[in-house]
Amino acid sequence: AEVWLLDMSPRMTPYIRDEQQRLRLLRLVHQAATRAGLKPDLVLAVMHVESLFDPYALSYVGAQGVMQVMPFWKAEIGRPDDNLIDLATNLQYGCAILKFYLDKENGNLRRALARYNGSLGSNRYPDKVLDYWYSYWYVTP
Repeated sequence: AEVWLLDMSPRMTPYIRDEQQRLRLLRLVHQAATRAGLKPDLVLAVMHVESLFDPYALSYVGAQGVMQVMPFWKAEIGRPDDNLIDLATNLQYGCAILKFYLDKENGNLRRALARYNGSLGSNRYPDKVLDYWYSYWYVTP
């Protein structure tokens, strides 16, 4: 995790200048992604596309936070009083949702990403996430 943090922190600097905020975000991403069985750098790509790392992002359809989680998910996988703007909560939800769709699609990342975005049948969103992943965040194994 520390090696990953050292690799990601400079990449994240243009988006989050404050080092403490940046490292906190990266630690939370690594923790939530690992817990869900996802690659943390993939989660960064989703966040990049969804919110440009803005924890207060709010879409016109009501999706909230860095991973743009829809409030109906609180009834599905959480509690009604969960705060989706809270960074750790948002990451836990977003990673759980992405993993749910990845399992539902038998590991097909493109279809899972399209489901995450609510755009199954279109390649636009998956293409954008994958482009950001490979261009900005991908870590060579």
